Amino acid sequence: MAAKVDQGTCTGCEACVGACPTEAIEIRDGKAVVTDKCVDCGACVDECPVSAISMQ
Repeated sequence: MAAKVDQGTCTGCEACVGACPTEAIEIRDGKAVVTDKCVDCGACVDECPVSAISMQ
């Protein structure tokens, strides 16, 4: 189960980047992208102010 970002909803605010303990989220072209460093902790889900991240 990996974190998934809804690119249509993501505003690129970077809140998730700071919340991620493994530095698995990067901003590319103004949107958050989850990399293979993700350990499925879900910290980013609660930090996203527009609910663009979910655990899949």
